[in-house]
Amino acid sequence: MLQESALQSDPPVRKQQQRSIVTQRKLLDAAVEAFSENGFKGTSTRDIAERAGVHHPLITYHFKNKDQLWRAAADYIFSAFTLSLAKSLEEYRDMCPKMRMSALIRAYVTYAKSQPALHKVMVQEASYPNPRLDWLIEEHLKPLFEVTFRMIGKLQELGVTPAGDPALLFSMIRLSSGGLLALGNELKASSGIDIEDPATLEAISELIIAIFLPGDMPADWQPKTATVT
Repeated sequence: MLQESALQSDPPVRKQQQRSIVTQRKLLDAAVEAFSENGFKGTSTRDIAERAGVHHPLITYHFKNKDQLWRAAADYIFSAFTLSLAKSLEEYRDMCPKMRMSALIRAYVTYAKSQPALHKVMVQEASYPNPRLDWLIEEHLKPLFEVTFRMIGKLQELGVTPAGDPALLFSMIRLSSGGLLALGNELKASSGIDIEDPATLEAISELIIAIFLPGDMPADWQPKTATVT
């Protein structure tokens, strides 16, 4: 009888868990949208609840407070961003450094187009010092930057990338990628640039590669091979 009762109660429990997951996803989507538009200070939890179409008390039930919801929303978009770049690096692991960086730039542009909130959130938080910016840098940006700085340094040694501070060069690359796409509405109205057109996205990627990776790989470049012991 005990096992039978447990089996009978299991489906409602699963349904409740599924509803909880759906509610959290709605709140995260609404939070990303609201925080990217209005910043942390300009966003209320009531606004987020209304955008999500859920009751306001559910925010504190799932996320406790606005700060935790902001961090969860940032994790939501930046973790997916990091994963997309990691997949690109893995896919082109055995290719030459220029091809790896070129693929990384294309992945950056693709994700920035699919999630414009990525750079809008950074712009909102970078406008003044705050603990959320510190957390974002430590949790998501620094690990990415450390990898790309080394990649750019290697490309500079090979004569592919212009000389200069690798950190500054990468910052220029990422702002040319995501920052440009974050201005999609303005670009279309002022310059007739339609970022919804796949050809435009390809052109953005190719121009960034041509500008920041203008040199050719040395003809004698060979990938490093593992030493057999």
